[in-house]
Amino acid sequence: MLSKVNQTINAMTEYFRGDVKRIQHFMKVYTIARTIGINERLPEDVQHLVEIAAITHDIGIKLSEEKFGSAAGEYQEQEGPAEAEKLLSELGFEEEFIDKVCYLIAHHHTYKGIDNLPFRILVEADFLVNIYEEHISMELAKGIKTNIFRTESGKKMLEQMYGI
Repeated sequence: MLSKVNQTINAMTEYFRGDVKRIQHFMKVYTIARTIGINERLPEDVQHLVEIAAITHDIGIKLSEEKFGSAAGEYQEQEGPAEAEKLLSELGFEEEFIDKVCYLIAHHHTYKGIDNLPFRILVEADFLVNIYEEHISMELAKGIKTNIFRTESGKKMLEQMYGI
């Protein structure tokens, strides 16, 4: 039997069928978030939350583009939770867990008030991927490091990946 993580990856791959960019993005964010969580020695239940949230974090992009013609973060945060709730319910996740994932999806582009470690790790992992994918300047990346990154593992990966 497949793990819940693998089931979620398979479901998200199907959800984004044919959209290689989106599939590769969530896979990279998942891998980095997983690594940060392991390095930060998260408890198993928190690690599981981080991984599922990382896999599903951009689920709102499709609806955002359809409804608003934009993948802007505010639209993703608006549209993502309901889509994630449907997908995760179909996969048999518990309601309380789904609520936690949906909270992270609804805030993953909101950088003020990062108030818990899963939220922090998701944001850091997304930035580690987006700096590359969006060709963010090293000057801006240094500001992101100063203003956003707090985990030792995230800061180390940022330094290793981008030399800052």
